[in-house]
Amino acid sequence: MKRKIGCTLAGLLLVFCAMAQKKKAVTPGEKNSIAPVGIIKNISDSALLDIVQRQTFRFFWHYAHPVSGLARERDNTVKAQYYWDYINEAYDEPNLSKGTFGPEACAIGGTGMGVLSTVVAVNRGWIGRDTAVKRLIKIVDFLIKADCYHGIYPHFMNGATGKTIAFDRIDDGADIVETSYLLMGLLGAKEYFNGNTLQEKYFRKRVQQMWDAANWNWHSNGDNKSLYWHWSPNNDFQMNFPVVGYDEALITYIMSASSPTHPISKELYENSWVKSSSWKNGESYYGYELPLGKFDKGGPLFFEQYTYMGIDPHGLTDDHGIDYAVQTKNHTLINRAYCIENPKHYKGYGENCWGLTAGDSYKGYVAHCPEVDYGVIQPTAALSSFPYTPQYSMQALKHFYYDLGDKIWGPYGFADGFSESHNWCAKTHLAIDQGPIVVMIENYRSGLIWKLLMKNPDIQKGLKRLGFKSKWIKEDK
Repeated sequence: MKRKIGCTLAGLLLVFCAMAQKKKAVTPGEKNSIAPVGIIKNISDSALLDIVQRQTFRFFWHYAHPVSGLARERDNTVKAQYYWDYINEAYDEPNLSKGTFGPEACAIGGTGMGVLSTVVAVNRGWIGRDTAVKRLIKIVDFLIKADCYHGIYPHFMNGATGKTIAFDRIDDGADIVETSYLLMGLLGAKEYFNGNTLQEKYFRKRVQQMWDAANWNWHSNGDNKSLYWHWSPNNDFQMNFPVVGYDEALITYIMSASSPTHPISKELYENSWVKSSSWKNGESYYGYELPLGKFDKGGPLFFEQYTYMGIDPHGLTDDHGIDYAVQTKNHTLINRAYCIENPKHYKGYGENCWGLTAGDSYKGYVAHCPEVDYGVIQPTAALSSFPYTPQYSMQALKHFYYDLGDKIWGPYGFADGFSESHNWCAKTHLAIDQGPIVVMIENYRSGLIWKLLMKNPDIQKGLKRLGFKSKWIKEDK
């Protein structure tokens, strides 16, 4: 891989320091190593996007768990605090769950995002195709033997042993939402690695085994009223948390309906998702209509990013009259407009510095949004919005990279979050924030991942089963 020239002295110092700090994270003997770069001036927009995608991908390539190849949940080992504001009925008092997650903790959903990022990396020529397939085979071979509950994987997994890491006292089993991200990633890779080599055939077979085994219907608990997020071998459905929306879990219904062996019904989708009190919005904010979602001004921006890594919202409509291109773009514009208005007068907010979503802050992990605004910007929010707001996302990218890069740019891309008001910057990178940056920028640039997932026959069947229409779906004659 050619190294770019023209780094500033500060940028070079950053590179050397970052390489020294992260040297231990590189898998010994790994081929196609990707070297980090510092801040490079006077480059084209296309070159800048290359740098950001490539360096962000390093999180998945060089910091993956050395035994399993799974994506580590984050690159620090401090006590993580998870604020589940965004799934509670109100934001008044966050339901705080604490747990210590060390370097063995791998994210199942983040691994799926990393798999899609690997497809991007091969397509862009950052790593070799054969090398990537070896890594992906390592992942699926590990997962085939790892803890799994009726084909559904847990939220966190020990990357060395394959054992479930309990997220909570009663959340110690299957997580249907995280599994939907994982299998979205694997199906995308299965479409891409379609060659006739023994390795690619083997990989596709493994993915198909996992896809066939996933029993999405188990999470309906025997009826068509609710689809439940969690199931535990020790606590059954005690979590009692239905997957209701609108939020990041739309992909869960699409994957569940797309299963060739255990598909859910449209009746279940309607009862649990569409008929929930949190599905419809219909209000306008800053002059932009928001069709879906219960939250004032839309909630955190990852709602518009996780599902749409694989599902193209452009031209996507449903039989309830929802236009998902309008939903995704307007939610993003509302989030940006709020940051420009900046009603709490935080330092740094503005037309070039915007983006509220879930991520690390000086308060722990928080689902930042207009209703929960602590003055923290997550770079992933604006950067993963490139398909919806390319001009505004590029403005933000240039500000993050050129103006703030000496503080927030590092060997795995941008720090997870920062607050100029509190003179704070995260020392962390999270799989579920890094993955969307790589994938959504690629969807803006080439539509690669959309092309792979939207042409998958199972996904098309699932979308049709739920009443969606898309330019990708061939209508029955």
